[in-house]
Amino acid sequence: MFTGIVTDIGEITSLRPVAKGQLHRLRIKTAYDRSTIADGASIACNGVCLTVVSSGVEGGKTWFEVDAAAETLAMTTARTWTEGTKLNLERALRIGDELGGHMVAGHADGIAAIRSRENLPDMARFTLDAPRELAPFIAAKGSITLDGVSLTVNVVEGASFTVLIIPHTLRVTTLGAWDAGTPVNIEVDLMARYAARLAETKKP
Repeated sequence: MFTGIVTDIGEITSLRPVAKGQLHRLRIKTAYDRSTIADGASIACNGVCLTVVSSGVEGGKTWFEVDAAAETLAMTTARTWTEGTKLNLERALRIGDELGGHMVAGHADGIAAIRSRENLPDMARFTLDAPRELAPFIAAKGSITLDGVSLTVNVVEGASFTVLIIPHTLRVTTLGAWDAGTPVNIEVDLMARYAARLAETKKP
């Protein structure tokens, strides 16, 4: 589990397809201390929970490697990542950690597209189009995760919604580089999904 509070911006330094293209092995450079990264650990990369398969230090910089499988490549923006792509990183939540965002599984539900960006004094407002099947889970003043960042939904109109990004978030995440047409990973609020499933099972 995660909270949607980004703790580093990583950079892909190498990417190679394995298993006949059904699996991508990514090497990501990070500011995390190498001694704190264990094989098998979970790290959210742009909102996608990936498992560390190896790690090390090169040129004084920590790196770790993860595998993006066929389902991840099909469902998320991972299929568009290349060498040099910057990624929002978050370590898995530990018991006793502050829950600063909201409960995030790191299982992206799909890809949303940014329709427009409105630059405000020190802030930015984005309007996004979500996959239509996810629209029922998005509510005004509710929580949503975009590229691994916990955000509050402002306005909802059909499958479109807006979020307002404060200066700190623009500065410490990749969101500052978003613009119209940018695809982003979206994870709807877990509580909304469970509530919808519960209502569905109670139907006659």
